[in-house]
Amino acid sequence: MPSVGEVLQQGWQIHQSGNVPAAMQLYRGVLEQIPDSAEAWVYLGIAQFDLRDFQGSIDSYRRALAIKSQFPIAWNNLGNSLRMIGEIDEAETCFARALEQQPGYLSALKNRGTLWVWNGDVQRGLQWYDQGLTIDPNNAELHRNLGVISLLMGDYDRGFQEFRWRWRMPGVGRPAIAEAWRAAGIHVPIWTGEPLDGRVVVIYPEQGLGDAIHFIRVASALKASGATVIVVCSEKLIPLFSTVPGVDEFVADATPTSNHGDVMSAGMSMLHGNVTQANFQGSFIEILDALYQRDRAMFFGDSSFASVAADSGTASTGTENSVRGKIDGYLHVSDELINQWRDWLTSKREPTSTDSSRKPLIGINWQGNREHHADVYRSIALEELRPIVEGGEFDIVNMQFGHGIEQLDQVDFADSNIRLPDTLDQTGGQFMDTAAVLCNLDALVTTDTAIAHLAGALGVRTHLLLGKVPDWRWLMEGDSTPWYPNTVISRQTEFGNWNEPINRIRNHLLA
Repeated sequence: MPSVGEVLQQGWQIHQSGNVPAAMQLYRGVLEQIPDSAEAWVYLGIAQFDLRDFQGSIDSYRRALAIKSQFPIAWNNLGNSLRMIGEIDEAETCFARALEQQPGYLSALKNRGTLWVWNGDVQRGLQWYDQGLTIDPNNAELHRNLGVISLLMGDYDRGFQEFRWRWRMPGVGRPAIAEAWRAAGIHVPIWTGEPLDGRVVVIYPEQGLGDAIHFIRVASALKASGATVIVVCSEKLIPLFSTVPGVDEFVADATPTSNHGDVMSAGMSMLHGNVTQANFQGSFIEILDALYQRDRAMFFGDSSFASVAADSGTASTGTENSVRGKIDGYLHVSDELINQWRDWLTSKREPTSTDSSRKPLIGINWQGNREHHADVYRSIALEELRPIVEGGEFDIVNMQFGHGIEQLDQVDFADSNIRLPDTLDQTGGQFMDTAAVLCNLDALVTTDTAIAHLAGALGVRTHLLLGKVPDWRWLMEGDSTPWYPNTVISRQTEFGNWNEPINRIRNHLLA
């Protein structure tokens, strides 16, 4: 008969394979037999944390500590769960207790630093990261964290240098074509600012959809430097990206999943044409880094945006305050598709005698990817948008898809929202219908999600809700951003309190 330790290890292996619910069953099975197993309570707490049941994980860690108070892992994990629900002081006490019991405990130092960074006390957080690096100078995660924070503070020199450590972290990798180049003996170095006239550069996304939309703009800078630019990306994104300036060719990224899990087969299927002639490669963010090193200035892609002066009809750089419809971004969809969705939206709105008497058409989006490490800080509950939705001043279009959509059935003001059909984006390519809908809005209200980047890249008037400590690209202050000239930022000033920034947006919409 297996021991308790062996059963817990079996559960942990299942847990790490991704089947967290099955692992939880094993952990609970142990606790039914041995309710005073502190280790089993900790394993259960980890599973609950991974399923975003933070309160459940807190309860489990407390049970473990009631049984075994000298347990640094439990104190560290309890602090991390408390951090996720905003119990800052109590989390700090837990991390301190973990480090008292196990001086130099690297995970506790990382988490203690992250606690204060996300609470807005960046310098205090950096002190704990620095202590971690004295223990493990080559810790890629700590260096990556320092890079993100430095970028957030506008220190691009240190930021990019430290952020490059991300490539040493597990789970961060390049597309299959990179493996195929190596296997074929084709040396394609990362571009770091070398002259590009007559050179072929292959670039690709490295992170999520929002990052892909945001940073594909670097293609125009490479093209302006004389390069032939090839973008490797998901086949579904090619229709959306087809209007991006500076791209000479798209290659659909062949995933291992579509090649029986074989990375090499996936890569070799892409190894043809100009891809075999590549002189340089790089992810979109690596190209941004190299442009900064070369030019000593951040490449925002200002020239990718143009606003049409109302009085003259001439185009100008889109850096001034702009109203809906006056910004031309670097993504475009056809007039035919925009008009198709305009007709559909009109059919869902209350008829009026004139167009001028219609209410403003406002899109709302509140939930990002729950798997993102910072989702708890950047997504909100639909209920928080009540001041904008329930007053009746606007026609509201639901722009939430996937995670968070279930909240429409949990509030009493959602019935009046226009809900887009389930067939959205099913035929023309990823985000194509969504983009056309966005182009029909007077404004979008959104948290930091891929939809925010899509709207910004299209030039749609966007009101962006940001947590107290946002993603690095938004910096720590300001109500505008050079990344998207038609985006207005409303920042949270107190962790967990969204009332102030949401009411600020409502006032902007009513102005």
